[in-house]
Amino acid sequence: MSQLVDVLNGAAADSAVPADRGRFLCAQLEAGNILFFSRSPFNIPQDDREVLLGQTQTTSPVHKNIAYRPSEDRITGLGKSENEAAARLRAILKDYSQRATQFLGELLPPYAGKWKLDFASFRPLEERGRPARLHARNDLPHFDAFPTRPTNGDRILRLFTNINPRQSRVWNTSQTFEAVGPHFAKSVGLPGPRSSNLLASSFRVLARALHLPGAHRSPYDDFMHRCHNAMKEDTAFRESCPKQRWEFPPDSTWMVFTDCVSHAVLEGQYALEQTFLISRQAMIEPQRAPIAILERIAGYPLSN
Repeated sequence: MSQLVDVLNGAAADSAVPADRGRFLCAQLEAGNILFFSRSPFNIPQDDREVLLGQTQTTSPVHKNIAYRPSEDRITGLGKSENEAAARLRAILKDYSQRATQFLGELLPPYAGKWKLDFASFRPLEERGRPARLHARNDLPHFDAFPTRPTNGDRILRLFTNINPRQSRVWNTSQTFEAVGPHFAKSVGLPGPRSSNLLASSFRVLARALHLPGAHRSPYDDFMHRCHNAMKEDTAFRESCPKQRWEFPPDSTWMVFTDCVSHAVLEGQYALEQTFLISRQAMIEPQRAPIAILERIAGYPLSN
């Protein structure tokens, strides 16, 4: 089960050597724990907060959240009536993304520069009772997997900030991938080994070169996506799995490897988030990565 590591107090704050502290915090994340800051460790301008807090009246419930794509410097998830706000929101989310990235590089030196900067997002809708199709629901326990952004075994690290001035953001977490991954490997079924014959290998290389849909998806990504869906479909698992409740108060920030911590978002409104895809090779304890656990069970590689 995950533990909350208060970075501003206790053992996490004791080391004066950034490299030692960074390795300690990386190891805590890789063990499935949550790094918590009772107040945001980087500034979010008040003007930006006010703009974001005003979004609830215009944002369509059809969209899960508003996303900023750093590699394209654009945002998605806005309705047609919100085009006038797009430039301002893009600037705010870009600034948050840059501040979060700088902060993470300083906090976690072992990971610095060994990541792919993924989407930043703003979540303006109340999570409690929000309608969504089963596989898109945030309030059911799941490990994160991105069907259109495969990781090939790299890790999904997500940093959140609650900008709601009054309301906490409430999560449940359950057991980590080390505990329940083998169960789902059995119930969902692991992909078979990739064919090594020349024709199959050549086709995969060509598909990636042509950017064909799904060409970059590894067997690991296929499994994690099916596992994500199976967890949400499994009523018995949802009801019987042990649960811990966490409340992240206003202006707090937290981060967690959401590919190894089974989590559900129960309530809360107005959160910012930045996702990092951390290289598998950057891990302090690589044997704890979900892909390493699955490859030990399978007995063959699951990456491309």
